[in-house]
Amino acid sequence: MKKTILLIFCLITWNLQAQTFQFAHIADTHVGGSTGAEDLQRTVDDLNQQPDIDFVILAGDVTEFGSATELYQAKEILSHLKMPYYVVPGNHDAKWSESGCNDFVRIFGSEGFTFEKNGILFIGTASGPNMRMAPGLVPREQIVYLDSILSGMKNPNQPIIFINHYPLDESLANWYEVTDLLKTRNIQLTLLGHGHNNKLFNFEGIPGVMGRSNLRAKEAIGGYNWVTVTADSITFAERNPGQKTAQPWCKLPLHRKKADADTTNWKRPDFSVNQKYNNIKINWLVEEKSDVGTAITTEKNRAIFANTKGEVVALSAKTGKTLWRFATGGKIYSTPAISNGAVVCASTDGNIYSLSLKSGQPIWKFETGKPIVASPAIDNGIVYIGSSEGKFRAINLANGQLIWQFDSVRNFVESKPLIENNQLFFGSWGNTFYALNAQTGTLVWQRQKHNNRMLSPAAVWPVAAHGKIFIVAPDRRMTALDARTGTEVWDSGSYSCRESIGISPDKALVFIKNMTEGKVMAFSTSGNEQKLVWECDANLGYEIGPSPITSNPKYLFVPTATGEMIAINQTSHEIVWRYKLTNALINGITPFGKKCVLATSLDGKIISLQFK
Repeated sequence: MKKTILLIFCLITWNLQAQTFQFAHIADTHVGGSTGAEDLQRTVDDLNQQPDIDFVILAGDVTEFGSATELYQAKEILSHLKMPYYVVPGNHDAKWSESGCNDFVRIFGSEGFTFEKNGILFIGTASGPNMRMAPGLVPREQIVYLDSILSGMKNPNQPIIFINHYPLDESLANWYEVTDLLKTRNIQLTLLGHGHNNKLFNFEGIPGVMGRSNLRAKEAIGGYNWVTVTADSITFAERNPGQKTAQPWCKLPLHRKKADADTTNWKRPDFSVNQKYNNIKINWLVEEKSDVGTAITTEKNRAIFANTKGEVVALSAKTGKTLWRFATGGKIYSTPAISNGAVVCASTDGNIYSLSLKSGQPIWKFETGKPIVASPAIDNGIVYIGSSEGKFRAINLANGQLIWQFDSVRNFVESKPLIENNQLFFGSWGNTFYALNAQTGTLVWQRQKHNNRMLSPAAVWPVAAHGKIFIVAPDRRMTALDARTGTEVWDSGSYSCRESIGISPDKALVFIKNMTEGKVMAFSTSGNEQKLVWECDANLGYEIGPSPITSNPKYLFVPTATGEMIAINQTSHEIVWRYKLTNALINGITPFGKKCVLATSLDGKIISLQFK
């Protein structure tokens, strides 16, 4: 009897030991920042001295700006690990990506991963926001990927650990979609970064463990988490490379049953505003199977946009029916331009395309040296567009031949240039705003305001009136520049704002979205000081979306980062209607006729709204 008990005890002990494993949870390495590379190298060296670590998970913000140089540097450092590693991108890898988020996939192999360890399924996805300043957003393709993995599980009760850079809360626009998918299976916990601190969350019963940043910050060295998984628990302890592993700061039960999980549901997005206004209706609604990072351009009943599947798409503006699709070799974040029967759009496959507006058939292709995320502007038969290779070009619309090239752009161009009085105006992510001669491409002037690259006036589509260029930037300032010299007419921080701006059809007023007070504001374009003409308390909340404000002679159309569209009467300055399409960024609102608008959202929705 004693021998039997001893045998059972030994078998149980062996089974527990067999299930025990350890891995490293790293987050927010920010390679490209001041100490990012050195801190990551120190962590890799430390991990290679730990024989008990089975693998490494890096939960996003691998780099500071998502550039190819930074991604290659991070990959080179990580390649020296003696154990497998798994990486997902974070917002810093996606928002400022010169390649339109293609370099991460090219260099690391994918944006997500799936693997098993001792019966536990690990699933990682990207989190966005890809290229656009907005709350995080798990891309549509990644939602499809997650759904396919979960629905294809042979054992629906298999325990799952989910990895994403963001918390599963309101900081992630489609958190509820991810949460609802995960709750269909035996989700144990989610690992994340983003907050740069060790912290435990509860996401509707799903434990969430945020790991500290690997950066040293104000300390001598950085750190990461050493994670120990046993048959019945998972434990997190912070380790400082080359020094010590602290006592565990978090211990969670493992292998809990789904039925034991907290069934509390957080409040989902509220679409009730759509029942409040009876002066608006949906003409049609289309949903893509990928994200859409462009606005719509219209011509002759055709509505043209592009998606992150790499397609330029033409819909009937009246019915929403697909008229044609043209596939490129990379994701597209370039809003198409239309002129003389041709659609011009750039792709992150490194090409600028001219397509027939009628059929979608290619007219010409212009090959560049890097992915293009900028939007073109067309004037007098010339296509003007920036690139990710430090160049700005003028191309003949008829035949695709280069007219001139400006080679001195600092960093990459994301925005659409403004053409005004034979000059081109645009910003770059090199902290510079440029004015070029439209005929020759020679530099007229340039303005550099800050040293911090994140404050660059790069996402704004500039507007102009009365000899002044108006911009807003991440420095939260509104600025008027003399169009001839680049001299500041005024540079105001009185009204917080970001990269969203617009101008009235008569060019008398310039509009901004107030970032913190939730207002839409109109300023006079004349005079040499910032003069507020009117404001509308639009209850925008914390508004960071960079999408341009548009208008027709009667109404102002305001896109938001939270999926809502707002129309304001330009005479009474009152809200005429509001419509919430989704919970993700609205890329742009395009007036179509007197009483219709077309719009796209970052999560792949395209809509036509009719209003009275």
